Amino acid sequence: MPILLAAITLVFHLLTIRGYGYFRDELYYLANGEHLGFGYVEHPPLIGVVAAFVRAVFGTSLFALRILPALAGAASVGLTAQSARELGGGRFAQILAGLGVMFAPVVLVIASFLSMNIFDILFWAICVWLVIRILKTDDTRLWLAFGAVAGVGLENKISILFLGFGVGVGLVLGRRWNDLRSRWFWLGAAVAVLLFLPYVIWQQVHGWPLREFMNRARELKNVALSPVDFVREQFMLMGPLSAPLWLAGLGYLLFSREAARYRTLGWAYLAVLALFIAAGNAKPYYLAPGYTALFAAGGVFVERLTAQRKRVRAVAMALVAGGGLLTLPLSKAVLSEDALARYLSALGMQLSSGERQAQGRLPQIFSDMHGWPELAETTARVYQALPADERSKACILAQNYGQAGAIDLFGPRYGLPKAISGHNMYWLWGPRDCTGEVLIVVGERREKLEPLFTTVELGTMYTCVDCMPFENDKPIWIARGLRIPMKELWPRAKNFI
Repeated sequence: MPILLAAITLVFHLLTIRGYGYFRDELYYLANGEHLGFGYVEHPPLIGVVAAFVRAVFGTSLFALRILPALAGAASVGLTAQSARELGGGRFAQILAGLGVMFAPVVLVIASFLSMNIFDILFWAICVWLVIRILKTDDTRLWLAFGAVAGVGLENKISILFLGFGVGVGLVLGRRWNDLRSRWFWLGAAVAVLLFLPYVIWQQVHGWPLREFMNRARELKNVALSPVDFVREQFMLMGPLSAPLWLAGLGYLLFSREAARYRTLGWAYLAVLALFIAAGNAKPYYLAPGYTALFAAGGVFVERLTAQRKRVRAVAMALVAGGGLLTLPLSKAVLSEDALARYLSALGMQLSSGERQAQGRLPQIFSDMHGWPELAETTARVYQALPADERSKACILAQNYGQAGAIDLFGPRYGLPKAISGHNMYWLWGPRDCTGEVLIVVGERREKLEPLFTTVELGTMYTCVDCMPFENDKPIWIARGLRIPMKELWPRAKNFI
């Protein structure tokens, strides 16, 4: 059953793989893949390795970029069903648990494009399955495997630290003293630390840019949620009609005598939830990987509760799947943009992005799939209109990694040079060979450019449909004659956020 559910999920993702277009972050991760290293400003190095692998093996089409996320999403569903099986669940429990993850809006969203987030869910799902095996069999040697998976997961996204914290709290509150005394537990922890160490060293060598990034995001970008709002968002992210299932799973883990052996998982979820709430500015989707355990446990509980009640079971599956289908247009690009706007209007919904940027008629996740090829094409018209002697020394300055990534991916077909930017890793990659003699600047204000250059001329205006509003109606300038050396200007261009 786990394999069948995973296969169905994979087919669905492959059938809906194109979405509305390239997602902003996909462009950035492709650029990361061209600059492999032990770390990046805001995330560990694994996503760069994945992007480089995808480019080398599959190419850079939308289908190519999204094969691995689709596989990871499918595997997460299969592992959730397998976890239900390990908890003692039969076929119905496995199906119901798998459906919970399969139709969870947040999982549908992040399995739709290349990012570290869907791999984060997969690593958590593997770790949860291993914890269940340890709690079930008392085979403490599996802590070594847990540490290895967690260590690789940390090279993908540091949020697995929260899982480690939660499991530690869960072991204490669950009185699993044998595990905490086991040498295998501490060897596993050591393996995780060793695998994570290269990124920590990279951060230290580069002056802890992640800390600066997180501080600025907290101050300038992310919306701080109250504890009530954070919890409320969980119901939307996991699907309102699926809430009874994962809440039942949490209750089953915490209070059922039958599940006493697995109490650690219930405490672990609550510990991670409390940690995110205490942080004050954690985005609600950060907790999404923690639900595979709750859906698995919920499937087992409902199966026990509905023995010999086939109609009740059918209703339970219909609620989970039906709720997922109701919110499907908010999670996957299955409607046209106009139809989606009408659907949102009919529902009376305005989805939050968790950030302070104004939104258009589409949710941010979909707006960020619009406008990137057009940006490169518009920039190319300005570049190609330059005299030949200026084109040979012109460079392109973008305001953020989405713009820069679009120039880098789509620009070669127009003969554009690679972009430069002060945003995150682009700042660390430096100004390349740019001297500042001729600079095409995307989206900056004229009053910021004029003191720096001898002349500033408007090349054209860039407009986009259904992109994020802050990307629309942007001037593209031709700035000539940088008044100060580029090496002196570049430190002032840094923008970690």
